[in-house]
Parts: sequence; C-alpha cells; structure tokens
Amino acid sequence: MADAKLALTNIVKAIVDKPDEVTVTEENDGDKLRLILNVAPDDMGKIIGKQGKIAQSIRKVMRALETDGRKISVDIED
Repeated sequence: MADAKLALTNIVKAIVDKPDEVTVTEENDGDKLRLILNVAPDDMGKIIGKQGKIAQSIRKVMRALETDGRKISVDIED
C-alpha cells in the first residue's frame, strides 16, 4: 500500500505552505491500513479546513484507493 502513502503525501504537500514538514507513517493491522499524517503546526488549519471539510475530502479520496478489501484510515496528528 505504498501507493496510498505516496498519494496522501502528494495531496497534502500540494495544500500546505511547508511541504518539507509533511510526514506520513503507515501502520498495518491485518485488513486495515492506518496512515498517520503530520504537518507543520501552521499548516494544520489548511489540512482540516472549515468545519473539517478538507480533512473529510482527503479521507474520501483515500477510501477510493481501498483495494483487496483493505480499509484505509487517515489520522491527522500534530
């Protein structure tokens, strides 16, 4: 699922002001893939968006990448 990690990284880097500070960590748990997203504190608002709309959109795009019955979740941490 490196494609999912790369896709999330590219999407987020296109949104933030400090793309060098974007990191995505993978945690595999059987049929689940958890992607943990970290961005610069100044960029947190850009990733979450008003009323969480951008974060919801990012999660929707990542769910579209689900294959082989594996669920993908995106957790945003600071």
